Amino acid sequence: MAEVALKNVSKIYPGGAQAVYDLTLSVKDGEFFVVLGPEKCGKSTVLRLIAGLEDVSLGEVFIGENAVNGVAPKDRDIAMVFQNAAIYQQYTVAENMGFGLKLRKIPQPVIDVRVREAAALLGLTDQLYKKPKQLSALQRQRVALGGTIVREPKAVLLDDPLSGLDQKLRLQMRGEYSKLQARLKNTFVYATEDRTEAVALATRIAVMKDGFLQQVDTPQNLYDYPVNLFVADYLGADLEICRDAELLEEEGSVHLKAGEDTDMVLPEALTARIKEGYIGTGKKVIYALRPEDKKAEDLTHLLLFDGENEFTVLERDGGYETDEGNAERDFLPLTPQEMKELSEKFIKKPKKKK
Repeated sequence: MAEVALKNVSKIYPGGAQAVYDLTLSVKDGEFFVVLGPEKCGKSTVLRLIAGLEDVSLGEVFIGENAVNGVAPKDRDIAMVFQNAAIYQQYTVAENMGFGLKLRKIPQPVIDVRVREAAALLGLTDQLYKKPKQLSALQRQRVALGGTIVREPKAVLLDDPLSGLDQKLRLQMRGEYSKLQARLKNTFVYATEDRTEAVALATRIAVMKDGFLQQVDTPQNLYDYPVNLFVADYLGADLEICRDAELLEEEGSVHLKAGEDTDMVLPEALTARIKEGYIGTGKKVIYALRPEDKKAEDLTHLLLFDGENEFTVLERDGGYETDEGNAERDFLPLTPQEMKELSEKFIKKPKKKK
């Protein structure tokens, strides 16, 4: 087991396309850490940089206390499970699970012991001498995972491994990953674009967008205290968003007004959290409300964001889960405009023909 850290890491491809921008992250030893975001946000690239399957353009990657820039993937002691992880149809379950160890010239008696131990953890003891075609889809997923476990790596990287499964199998395997990580107490780094999956598995989540880190926190903190509108929208389904609102003070109460039809009196518990400069100043705000909060009488879960930079205008209160080990808890991302400007700097525009 080991900590995994990225310090000011960027990945720039030939031609100027950039997948990751100045990323700093620390994954604690034994943590189930999830990198979450939409397609092409950079989450798979982050895992490939840790594994050594992609070279770092700038910055450093650490496994334990050692920087591993330039270290070959096979020498990083990291295991990675990809989307639709392949298993060899001509081999038995036991041969598939022990294949990686055999390549490393581990003695066969040691391989046999590790395979049996992993099979017992995964409920595959009775399937060890069957071929993959004799297994269910769930069992084949377990075999792929077993090939990772037997290596006893310092960390396990999982690149959206459940994306090819139907919903029922996803739910089953999600539970198995969670139980397995709790038993092994190994460091897991898991990439997905599925919000529900991330929340169910993670001790902490890193939310990414267009190669930029947005926020790192526990699932509950991300949900209750999103740093910006993107995080709130991605973590909450069917968010009701109004972009042209204003906060006014009338007769000792703070009102949220949006057009002629919306005039909400905000509860004191919420107004106490509003940052200075937003009440009675004419500054535009964005408000967002989740479906489950629409029926509530006190609007305490209403989310408010700056009308221009889309950062939250609400301070954290006593409900925030404080964890001194969460080094990124006070990280502030770039604004949407800053991300756009920085992205455009790296993209080389084609030369005009004469």
